[in-house]
Amino acid sequence: MESPATGAAAPEKKQNELLVISASSVGTMFEWYDFFLYGSLVTYINMHFFSGVNETTGFILALATFAAGFIVRPFGALVFGRVGDIVGRKNTFLVTMIIMGAATFAVGLLPGYEQIGIAAPILLVVLRVLQGLAIGGEYGGAAIYVAEHAPANRRGFYTSWIQITATIGLFLSLLIIMIIRQTMSPDEFAAWGWRIPFLVSILLLGVSVWIRVQLGESPVFQKMKDEQKTSKKPWAESFGKWKNAKFVLIALFGLVAGQAVIWYTGTFYSLFFLQNVLKVDGFEANLLVAIALAIGTPIYVFMGWLSDKIGRRYLALGGLALAVVTFFPLFHMLTKAANPALDAAQVSSPIVVVADTSQCSLQFDPIGRTKFDEKSCDIVKSHLSKAGVSYKTDAAPAGSIATIAVGERTITAPDPAKVTGAERAAAIAAFQTEVTAALAEAGYPAKADTAQIDRFTVILVIVLTQLFTAMIYGPMAATLVELFPARIRYTSMSLPYHIGNGWFGGLLPTTAFMIVAATGDIYAGIIYPVVIAAMTLVVGFFFLPETYRRNIRHDEPEGDREGP
Repeated sequence: MESPATGAAAPEKKQNELLVISASSVGTMFEWYDFFLYGSLVTYINMHFFSGVNETTGFILALATFAAGFIVRPFGALVFGRVGDIVGRKNTFLVTMIIMGAATFAVGLLPGYEQIGIAAPILLVVLRVLQGLAIGGEYGGAAIYVAEHAPANRRGFYTSWIQITATIGLFLSLLIIMIIRQTMSPDEFAAWGWRIPFLVSILLLGVSVWIRVQLGESPVFQKMKDEQKTSKKPWAESFGKWKNAKFVLIALFGLVAGQAVIWYTGTFYSLFFLQNVLKVDGFEANLLVAIALAIGTPIYVFMGWLSDKIGRRYLALGGLALAVVTFFPLFHMLTKAANPALDAAQVSSPIVVVADTSQCSLQFDPIGRTKFDEKSCDIVKSHLSKAGVSYKTDAAPAGSIATIAVGERTITAPDPAKVTGAERAAAIAAFQTEVTAALAEAGYPAKADTAQIDRFTVILVIVLTQLFTAMIYGPMAATLVELFPARIRYTSMSLPYHIGNGWFGGLLPTTAFMIVAATGDIYAGIIYPVVIAAMTLVVGFFFLPETYRRNIRHDEPEGDREGP
């Protein structure tokens, strides 16, 4: 573009780099805080919105509602990615932030199941969908905005500040929850105090919007707009041409899918595992995870900086490989550190269910109607699933009545064919009481003993998962920006990112706990992230290019490295 006065090229208006990074990061952190509040408070969400179903099903349904926000993220990426490539980066991620804030505030006001019945969980799902659509348009805009302002030789470092916003958002949600819990009794928090973090978000929304309004448009986008080179059909260019579409697939299956499952395993799944499997007190579990996140967060920035020096590809592949090799040993360490009595009981008194396996159902009821009391195997597994203990199943002859062996003691389940109605309910209750007593005698604790928790090891395990994630996630925003042409960058990078983090990552807690319920092995849920990370490692090794020297200011991300 030429200056009318001189005919020379108009100088590019340069924004303060600190303002660009801080404004983009604060806004994105706020959106992640909003999005993760649900996950941090899933136990209370279950209590108020899914009280019409049994405990195990309610928890899985609450996790499924949590996952609903992730499922729609790719659709938000398509909608807002297109808008971002046509209209601009700044206004697009400003709109998404307002949608997110309004939906989060509304969760804090939403009546529960006891007040409005089935409408409560339905409205909750609607609000989660709005949150998911909004976050689908947020990340790509913020990452691109920062990258397009950054010096070429510091792009990994600059964008790494966007990468830590997800972890800081989760940390902030845990911190605010812990502060509020300390100001009231557990009963008050369970009844209404859990709503306060959602309501507080309206204040954070105001501050975040004010900060982002100070920003101008990205110089790369503004230049394309001035020269009338912006894309008119971002979807067609991004996904309809193999030259670009192949990199969308490589980004998804060779980078993002593995990053997503590793991140969610080290953050949300570890928190759920501590609370719901290892029976660690909620406040204690939140505190330990928050400390680990605070320690691990700076590693993301370091890895972003390091990727500017040595490249991004092998850092990502190294993080994937370490996760694949260590996740199972790390979660065994977590059990031994957080609930040593449970770990010892599983070794000294393993639980074996002997049953006709054709009579065993998956311990999941999506409509809340199944009582699992019509087959002896279901009676046994339903109780063990609720107790959160590992067991293995041995096949018995067809028609056999299921038994539980706890150490040296064997207990036979009621035969549902011989008892009905109140008599069956009484027989099941007596059986459950006997099993609970047998578990206690064998050393299986009802709750983790706070005095016995090895807090240093718990924190160390979670920090190690953060290290592996940081190797991939720290430089990932820069990698995604560098993979795609400027004119369709928002659309192209947003879709694989949100399919990876929305579907592969966001569905991890629900999928993992369903695997645990189906197998009876508390560690079986780790199979899912390990398999996905291994797949990503193989695809990335063969197909993911090194990108850190690419020129992102041209329509095609090729050529020599830009000057500083």
